[in-house]
Amino acid sequence: MTNMIKATAALGVMLMSLNVNASECELTITANDAMQFDKKSLSVPATCKEVTLNLHHSGSLPKSAMGHNWVLSTADNVQAIANDGMTAGVDNSYIKAGDERVLAHTDVIGGGGSTSITFNIEGLDSKAAYRFFCSFPGHWAIMQGSFVIEA
Repeated sequence: MTNMIKATAALGVMLMSLNVNASECELTITANDAMQFDKKSLSVPATCKEVTLNLHHSGSLPKSAMGHNWVLSTADNVQAIANDGMTAGVDNSYIKAGDERVLAHTDVIGGGGSTSITFNIEGLDSKAAYRFFCSFPGHWAIMQGSFVIEA
């Protein structure tokens, strides 16, 4: 009986550990009608193979007027991606088709909306400078922050 209790306790600790590790690889960020993200920095441990990003829009304006998305790239590509994406339009989430500089992105959502994306971070360099931003025209200059892979 004692061995069964020890085994059950060990299993419980392992399961709790899995839940903690999984939650470290899931991020949530909120955007609003004032063109702001609620966070200026997001980080995940390098042990994460995949990251799930949940984007919520706490405002009330429609996506055609004040839509937001979440885009990940290297820091030096933010402006070029945003500029190239303007012609892609809202139906393409203001991301140029096939843009290999984009590491991950969500759809554009309007007020009250939510979306999620799961993406692979294997192969990304923990020493590199990554940025997240909103590619809705004009938003990228204000709505951005750092994305850190903690070694």
